[in-house]
Amino acid sequence: MDKLKVRIIEDEIWWGGTTIHAYCPITDKSEYHWDFNEYAGNQTSPFFVSDRGRYLHGKGLFRVDIKDGLMEFDGGDFELYDGGTCLREAYMTAQKNHFPCDKRKLEEEFFKKPQYNSWIQFAYYPTQEGILKYAEDIIGNGFDPGILIIDEGWHVNTGYGNWEFDKARFPDPKAMVDKLHSMGFHVMLWVTPFVTPAGPGYQRSIHPYIGTDPESAKNIFKRNKDGEIAIMKWWNGVAAILDFTEPHNREYLDRQLRHLTDDYGIDGFKFDGGSIEHYSDKSVINGKYADGAADKFNIAWNEYGRNFRFHEYKDTWDGGGKNTIQRLHDRDHSWTGNGINEMIPCAINAGLLGHPFICPDMVGGGEWRNRYTVGFQTDCELFVRMAQCYALFPMMQFSWAPWEALPEKELGYCLEAGKLHSRMGDEILKLVKEAEITGEPVIRCLEYNDPHKGYAGITDEFMLGKDILAAPVVTKGTVKRQVTFPEGIWEDADGNRFEGGKAYILPSPLNKLLWFRRVNI
Repeated sequence: MDKLKVRIIEDEIWWGGTTIHAYCPITDKSEYHWDFNEYAGNQTSPFFVSDRGRYLHGKGLFRVDIKDGLMEFDGGDFELYDGGTCLREAYMTAQKNHFPCDKRKLEEEFFKKPQYNSWIQFAYYPTQEGILKYAEDIIGNGFDPGILIIDEGWHVNTGYGNWEFDKARFPDPKAMVDKLHSMGFHVMLWVTPFVTPAGPGYQRSIHPYIGTDPESAKNIFKRNKDGEIAIMKWWNGVAAILDFTEPHNREYLDRQLRHLTDDYGIDGFKFDGGSIEHYSDKSVINGKYADGAADKFNIAWNEYGRNFRFHEYKDTWDGGGKNTIQRLHDRDHSWTGNGINEMIPCAINAGLLGHPFICPDMVGGGEWRNRYTVGFQTDCELFVRMAQCYALFPMMQFSWAPWEALPEKELGYCLEAGKLHSRMGDEILKLVKEAEITGEPVIRCLEYNDPHKGYAGITDEFMLGKDILAAPVVTKGTVKRQVTFPEGIWEDADGNRFEGGKAYILPSPLNKLLWFRRVNI
């Protein structure tokens, strides 16, 4: 098929494609180039939508080039549609026609309180003692117990793909999980579709007489064109990868995960990796995959994990309309680049790709090498501003313990952000329940609710539903900022009121998150 070229209308603004980076909103001045055949991590979809009511939808992997007001699509079988007169109309039309909401209900615990993740706190070396101490400190420092994810490193160290607790680090996992449950936590574990060659799972597939049905073993893992197990590169070295379009692969992982839920009481799993590049020929060391349709394998991986009530994904291809828990990509402990500056526009874009239930990256940043680099210095102001920014997202997730990272004053500001999320839990949950049925974003740009008022380019404010406006500080040293108010009367947490359709310069000291509610008078 010939390349599709679409000219951006003057002053037209587009969203879509991916949440990997904050390249949206797209204007006629934007320049952006990305080949999703090679890398399509985080939430990515062949869909773009405009504030003029137009949208583009495709059916496969593609490359996009945007320059000089022209969007050019190579692959994906894109078509241009007229979806209405504004952003919301175009999104709802596209959703109805191409990725209708499946109306699946999600676990309420994800939204009612902050979540916690062991990754930045422990990196690759969590222990039973450390996890229990972390949980005790959460409560001891005034934070509300919620979902606790034990990230990478909990499993045996004989290679990835053998999902059993490392008994040297976790001598009694059942007792640990029981204790965490009694403290008010739900417990999830990190897993991936990778199986390293040193591990027993891989060895059984090579020598199927070792505790494995020979016929089943022949079909385990993605294969290269010669029928051998394909060995691919990933961020921890090399591995085989499971093929979730094939039932033996699903059974291989399911036996292990059901053991963890049934015998230890684990509530669910964080499903990491398995994005497009892991299923593309570019990653394979020993040849090419037997079937190169990378998109269908990521879709199957995501479909598998949805069978667990407690789940999380961050690498999802064309998943719009499928109600799942999604987290944005790991961000740096930084104000710029891959930092806090990207979280609001990426969250807005996720909603417009059909993912209403978005969790920002971990407070303080989820890129672990930042904290563990020699000479690293904590930016306490940034840590607080991240907590405030995420407090009114549908979900928020702590990892690096604020009581260890911050002085007492800044710790108090982070605690207040977590408490605000808990206080707003019922309202957030109400919006989530609506989104489960309608598929509409929970986090929205101002343009979505109030079209054609000049709000489309605002990337440092967001709406929670229709009537809550958040204007976090996302730039260093900022103690006052401009806030643009849509139509209506807006009231802040102190009862001060502001007339909509105007912009105000308001004080924003470090102890204050600027947020407002639209009121009827």
